[in-house]
Amino acid sequence: MTEKKYYLTTPLYYVNAKPHIGHAYTNVLCDTFARYRRFLGEDVFFLTGTDEHGTKIEKAAREQSKDPRTYVDEMVPQFKSLWETLGIQYDYFIRTTDEAHKKSVQNILKDLEAKGEIYKASYKGWYCTPCESFWTKLQLKEGKCPDCGRDVQELSEENYFFKLSKYQDWLIKYIQENDFIRPEIRKNEILGFLREPLEDLCITRPRARLAWGIDYPNSKDHVVYVWFDALINYISAAGFMADDKKFRTLWPADLQVVGKDILRQHAVYWPIMLKACGVEMPKLVLAHGWWTMEGAKVSKSRGNAVDPIELVKKYSVDALRYFLMREVTIGNDGAFSEDLLAERYTSDLANDLGNLWFRFTSMLEKYFAGAIPALEKTGEKEPLLSASFKLWEKVTPLMVAYDPREALAVVWSVIVMANQFVEEKKPWVLAKDPAKKAGLSQALAVLGEAVIHIAVILLAFMPATAAKILERSQLPKEWIVKTEKDFARTFLKSGTKIERGEALFPRLEEIK
Repeated sequence: MTEKKYYLTTPLYYVNAKPHIGHAYTNVLCDTFARYRRFLGEDVFFLTGTDEHGTKIEKAAREQSKDPRTYVDEMVPQFKSLWETLGIQYDYFIRTTDEAHKKSVQNILKDLEAKGEIYKASYKGWYCTPCESFWTKLQLKEGKCPDCGRDVQELSEENYFFKLSKYQDWLIKYIQENDFIRPEIRKNEILGFLREPLEDLCITRPRARLAWGIDYPNSKDHVVYVWFDALINYISAAGFMADDKKFRTLWPADLQVVGKDILRQHAVYWPIMLKACGVEMPKLVLAHGWWTMEGAKVSKSRGNAVDPIELVKKYSVDALRYFLMREVTIGNDGAFSEDLLAERYTSDLANDLGNLWFRFTSMLEKYFAGAIPALEKTGEKEPLLSASFKLWEKVTPLMVAYDPREALAVVWSVIVMANQFVEEKKPWVLAKDPAKKAGLSQALAVLGEAVIHIAVILLAFMPATAAKILERSQLPKEWIVKTEKDFARTFLKSGTKIERGEALFPRLEEIK
């Protein structure tokens, strides 16, 4: 038996414009889950990539007087560069223009056609170019696309169709009986959509209308519909029909994270495609909400896209990562404003975590020449130490349940507790009385353990900051914790020199 890896995926990002904060949110979310699983000692395979075919890409290339291949080759590095800046540790980056992926798509289409799951027919309907989707007249809302609200055009053409409708009853039963879609509101949304009869899916476009796409294997006059092509990436990257060993190691995907705007494709088209191919379902499709500004979705088409690179330059990578994970509950929309980011930076990062580190290391330097004192047995009874040891126990179930916001709230409760501990113990008062030297040693030893346990648990959320704390404390930044017992113990050795270093989060007035 080949040991199954933990396999998680982001959606493929469309390269018709540069990435914005919405893309950053999805990948930071997935990276945080991946890092936490690795932190627990699991073997993780994290997939991300780009969607590079279709009408919008062809149009964007034409507007810049470029051929589509040149255009996508210039756009993809912008996504890779952002992931590098944000510290995204993906294992594989797939492009739908990759030859291996194209071959996989064509092989799957041949197989489905041979099984009778695909047929050719003439079709008349209303087409939305931005969504690259056909709609019936009944599906239109006030004569416009029901998804994006934009104008549609009536088209009549011959295409290939996938028998989506054949599996409607099966899909309804599967969704009702399995924890397949989260959160619950999105599951109910899909079940509501499935109350209406499913139309078979048009999976090609005439080459005369769209040349930029994967060739349909049995027709030189057609290219593959961009969504059918893109969804297959999750199994083509896993080696489906090419590498049986790799596929058995990865599939089924443990987690597929998508935005709520593309849930229908992932919760209706995708499971039916897999069912028709005889492939097991992914374990979970998790749909997050949108980032909004003044009530409107942040998007390139609305012209209100927020550039994450500019935010990183001003606030740091970890500040942005923290804000994205802490500000919104998965599934809900999040209101973005730079004022909110600045507020989180000042209150949570500079005043809470940054100040805790500064106070601890400054007192250690002043009273013990920077060397950590020994922790006596009596120190183990301190509530702060107990709370620090229980961070793994409390945070891990939340992360396994995909709730980073609540997980960070738990961590911050201990950070607040640690700052309160300083106020209660008043080490500066203890230092004035030689008879209280033991109490001073205990206070700083307990505080040191709290700070280190906080840093270790933050490795998945704020990797650069956590690594700084651990490196300055002479501890390994690549920490593997497999059990609660591994975590619920002391990490610091007495006599270890701890370096204060520069401020973890300088005050905003100091960096503007």
